[in-house]
Amino acid sequence: MNEMILVVDDEPKIVKQARDYLEHGGFRVVTAGDGTTALARARHERPDLIVLDLNLPEMDGLDVCRALRRESDVPIIMLTARVDETDRLIGLELGADDYITKPFSPRELAARARAVLRRVRGGVRTPGLIRAGDLEIDLHGRRVTRAGKPVRLTRSEFNLLAVLAQHPGQTFTRAQLLDRLHGVAYEGYDRSIDAHIKNLRRKLEPDPAEPHYTLTVYGVGYRFTDEA
Repeated sequence: MNEMILVVDDEPKIVKQARDYLEHGGFRVVTAGDGTTALARARHERPDLIVLDLNLPEMDGLDVCRALRRESDVPIIMLTARVDETDRLIGLELGADDYITKPFSPRELAARARAVLRRVRGGVRTPGLIRAGDLEIDLHGRRVTRAGKPVRLTRSEFNLLAVLAQHPGQTFTRAQLLDRLHGVAYEGYDRSIDAHIKNLRRKLEPDPAEPHYTLTVYGVGYRFTDEA
């Protein structure tokens, strides 16, 4: 294992703890203590994954995530001491792949990093092309077009869409979708599915307020319809 992880936090003790454990697990680790340095290091080092604290000096973690998502789909794990779920949802809506709340165990961080990287390496393996209305979903090429125009999705958004679109009409609970996306026993934040669905609707639906493809089954979860 030689993947590089960029750990970004302004608390040296946390950075050292995370770096030592991740390096022991076989990762290469680079670090940054503020948002500006993190963004520069991400652009220069091109890490395979970024562990990004939300509370950073000079440039907030959400701003770093926003800037990265304009130019890269590098996996991002948000690290936060904030208890307000709004902050976590904003991070997920900006394209973060996962989040961990402080205090955390280094073992959990390493496990989450491995899980995210497995998803990146594995992706969606089912070949084929799905057409629904003006949407075209290329599962093998991991590309989506709407009315012939490419749609940029984050990795998590594409994986979620692929799960739903491969089973049109089938209703999935949030827990089932989390399990499908992560592929491991995962105690996740089920509202993250809501954040990704919100992003998908904004990018794919003619009217996000009245979705046609990604439907809510109230009290249960979500389903995809391929009806024109």
